[in-house]
Amino acid sequence: MSSIDYWYTISSKILRAEMAKRKITYEDLVNKLQVIGVQINVGNLRVRVSKGAFSAALLIQCLRAMGIKNLSIEDSYFEENP
Repeated sequence: MSSIDYWYTISSKILRAEMAKRKITYEDLVNKLQVIGVQINVGNLRVRVSKGAFSAALLIQCLRAMGIKNLSIEDSYFEENP
């Protein structure tokens, strides 16, 4: 795995874990993003998250839309073989 792919995987894990903790689906997240003025469709969001290829801005928008005020980045996200 390349270095950039490793970091993409971690960013994807973080977002999916936060969604799972709150039982938020991609559809729910898209609706929450629309409330804060971010326009993205479910398919596009799903692909970006699955690849981990999304901007820090989108990550922050997603966290904000989910109402996350504090984020703990667990050591388990940094396993050698994600």
